[in-house]
Amino acid sequence: MLSRFAKVMMAVSLLVALWGLNLARSPAGKMWVHPLDTAPSPVRILRFYASVGALTPGESAQLCYSVANAKSVRISPMQRVFPAQGRCLDVSPEHTTHYTLLAEGFDGTVAARSFTLSVQPPPEVSSPGLQYALRRRSTTRIHNRTNS
Repeated sequence: MLSRFAKVMMAVSLLVALWGLNLARSPAGKMWVHPLDTAPSPVRILRFYASVGALTPGESAQLCYSVANAKSVRISPMQRVFPAQGRCLDVSPEHTTHYTLLAEGFDGTVAARSFTLSVQPPPEVSSPGLQYALRRRSTTRIHNRTNS
């Protein structure tokens, strides 16, 4: 059991740590811990993009987003995700899909951004050598995914 002196010292060190966090500032001059009497900043979507511009069926892409001052984030037609300064999710759409990011701020404002990820059939190839190479490439991908 801790003595009274140890408890008091822990409480004082916790207060000093919180005071230090309040004084710490990011490079942009924003505080990490905001005073309770300040109004919250509006929500902002910093980035929302896919790692590729177009896919063929069966391929996957990274869907990346970054938000600031968000209480909740949702990417439609997917599930709810958590607010983050930078996060990427794997997506494998079977058809062209329109993605919309909705971010709700602590002050009640909502920010939205969207884009369309195109899924196109592979081009028709007349050369037998190129057809073999494309078949081999897709077979290797499937083989690598099943071995993972």
